[in-house]
Amino acid sequence: MSKSTLQQQLKKSAPFDSLPQETYLNLLRTHNMIAAAPSHLLKQHGLSSAQYNVLRILEAADPPGLPCLEIVSRMVTRVPDITRLIDRLKEAGLVSRTRSQTDRRVIRIKLTKKGEALIAELAEPLVDIHQLNLGHMTKAELVELNRLLVKAREAAENAAAK
Repeated sequence: MSKSTLQQQLKKSAPFDSLPQETYLNLLRTHNMIAAAPSHLLKQHGLSSAQYNVLRILEAADPPGLPCLEIVSRMVTRVPDITRLIDRLKEAGLVSRTRSQTDRRVIRIKLTKKGEALIAELAEPLVDIHQLNLGHMTKAELVELNRLLVKAREAAENAAAK
């Protein structure tokens, strides 16, 4: 049996324990390679990918402003301490906190003009990075890859819910 591409890249002499293990490691390696350029760009602007994710969630919020728990529920990756993440964004002047007039327990997080400007500044460079990383794939391949990733994630989410 010939070595898999990942096995060659990792200079691994023995085969993987299983195909699911190889697939998991392939996903992990691919994520690290594809995430490097966006992470570098965001870091140049003082942001983590989780912070950028919060800014994009707030940008899409209608009406403007969301409570922290709603932001967490919409995030691509889960963060253990949303309060500290929001604190950093507030310190940078990218978001503001407003206490609800109807329910004083609820604090809404809103994007500031500075936050909107930063999202606008990052939009084109991020599109270029995504095109560079994935633009070589056909539309059909990307649709199929997305379908398979959703299928894999659903199984993991169902297992986590038990």
